[in-house]
Amino acid sequence: MEKHIFNAGPCKLPQPAIDAAIAAIRDFDNTGVSILSISHRTPGWERIMAETEQLWRELLNIPDEYAVLFLGGGASTQFFTVPANLLKNKAAYLQTGVWAKKAAKEAKFYGDVEIVASSEDKNYSYIPKNYVVPTDADYFHITTNNTIYGTEIHTDLDCPVNLVADMSSDIMSRPVDVTKYALIYGGAQKNVGPAGVAFVIVRKDLLGQAGRPLQTMVDYRTHIGAEPKNNSMFNTPPVFSIFVMHETLKWIKKMGGVEAMQRRNREKADLLYNEIDRNKLFVGTAAREDRSLMNVCFVMQPEYKEHEAEFLEFAKAHGMVGIKGHRSVGGFRASLYNACELSDVQALVACMQEFEKKFL
Repeated sequence: MEKHIFNAGPCKLPQPAIDAAIAAIRDFDNTGVSILSISHRTPGWERIMAETEQLWRELLNIPDEYAVLFLGGGASTQFFTVPANLLKNKAAYLQTGVWAKKAAKEAKFYGDVEIVASSEDKNYSYIPKNYVVPTDADYFHITTNNTIYGTEIHTDLDCPVNLVADMSSDIMSRPVDVTKYALIYGGAQKNVGPAGVAFVIVRKDLLGQAGRPLQTMVDYRTHIGAEPKNNSMFNTPPVFSIFVMHETLKWIKKMGGVEAMQRRNREKADLLYNEIDRNKLFVGTAAREDRSLMNVCFVMQPEYKEHEAEFLEFAKAHGMVGIKGHRSVGGFRASLYNACELSDVQALVACMQEFEKKFL
């Protein structure tokens, strides 16, 4: 039976990236050595690092004044690394989900934190509007896509202060005007690779201005390095994860770049949301104007709620993988990251329609 993977992360990755990873495990760069055994000082690996950075710069049009880093520790490590480097007195945060709330909590170790708006009152089912960003803040932090709750900020905000964004779950899903941001970060395990590496895009002139001594590994300047070949390699980088990222970005480029990814993702999301809205059994949980293209969250209509477990089993029997909703929302969640195919979504829609026939 064909499997249709909707995991929220780690998630489905493009088959060419998986195939390249399998080949590299056997033999990396015609060295006769597995990528799992090479030194990160191998010339072939230094080339992969340079190419991976160049792919990021090309796909997102990242200017030279920004550093692009590949670091261990995931996005959660960046929750405290960002304020350590950027927070002098006060930071502002938009609280749109659990991860945004956790990021704000970590920032409080370094200075005052102002929550400018929160959607916690409605279980993070919408993106707050009409808030005011304090102009005395050192930066304003947003989480552009809320994986658990299925909401997304679809545009690059105009911001009166330095804008910082956690783009863990929607990076490379659409074009981004990097120049509107002071710093972009995220975990790779949604659109750009497997778990094990985080990306950071930071404007270099902001660094070293926080006025506090920093641990070596926390200071972004450590990872920029004096020479390009040393970028992200002060210590051993997560070699395998970066290699799969490299291959995933090559696939995105071959497919037509982030513009093509946006068209694909919109088509997939429209198909699934239209079915949720049509099908009498289901209802979406996110405000319509804030619906995520990456994570589609839905539940059973109240009169059919007792059939949620039954539908999960039905969907599993039809090859659907990973559609159980997060416990904070319940119901179902289909994650439609870049590598998810339209055929996967068509299969899920057909499954929903077949299940609906039981109640007609």
